Amino acid sequence: MMAAVPTLSDAATPLLEDRVDGSVDCKGRPANRRTSGRWRSASFIIAVEMAERFAYYGIGSNLITYLTGPLGQSTATAAENVNAWSGTASLLPLLGAFVADSFLGRYRTIVVASLTYILGLGLLTLSAVLPLPDTSDCQNTDKITSCSPYQFQVILFFFSLYLVALGQGGHKPCVQAFGADQFDGQDPEECKLKSSFFNWWYFGMCGGTLVTLLILNYIQDNLNWVLGFGLPCLLMAIALFIFLLGTKTYRFSIKGDGKNPFVRIGNVFVVAVRNGRTTPSAIALEEEARGTLPHQNSEQYK
Repeated sequence: MMAAVPTLSDAATPLLEDRVDGSVDCKGRPANRRTSGRWRSASFIIAVEMAERFAYYGIGSNLITYLTGPLGQSTATAAENVNAWSGTASLLPLLGAFVADSFLGRYRTIVVASLTYILGLGLLTLSAVLPLPDTSDCQNTDKITSCSPYQFQVILFFFSLYLVALGQGGHKPCVQAFGADQFDGQDPEECKLKSSFFNWWYFGMCGGTLVTLLILNYIQDNLNWVLGFGLPCLLMAIALFIFLLGTKTYRFSIKGDGKNPFVRIGNVFVVAVRNGRTTPSAIALEEEARGTLPHQNSEQYK
């Protein structure tokens, strides 16, 4: 007897088993389960998260000290500026999520946000490098010495500060979700790995914050602010490089209809208005046609 010749469908079956439904690689091809995602990709993403938390808390945790120190603001004014910046940084992830879901996708949003972060931190470092006015420009009033920095220096500092907030707004809604995309929730083994990823992701986030509070704040208070702002900038640049190294291993989710979220919300209202104009008998006939109502129950609506 002659051996059975394998058909095209037989040869394609193993390839289909290796694919991850709803995910593609960086070239738009179906993601291969064996060569993409999992911890080989998630480790790059956790490193980025640690660097981002280090940078964000490196600025925010000691911000009021810089405002009341080198910038010479009063405690009340400094507290107001810190609250305004923190509130803006808390709201900007809504914008970042919208941009990621509607236009760029999570991967590109993370890259753009990282570049914005690095630019903001670099300009922040530059603002600290600029010399303060000479002591001869200071004014003594009621034994309180106030020495205001140059107006350009103040403008550059706050512009840089809000660039950092904008970069954080792109990072926060995308990094964790992109990390979760590296694990297939339909696969039992990868589902367990996904749970482990969230644990390590949170550990990395807290670890980056802890290092900031222990080391970077000491540098800012006891050495100089140029180094205190420059280290987060350098670390974010390294983190972006590491993130880009993992590009070929990432899984990119293609789930969803790709519509603008505002369009989807608008469609809900349009459907609601249409249903409001529909008579009960028409609704009953439609439900009967779909098989959701028994025929005898539909008679009461006629």
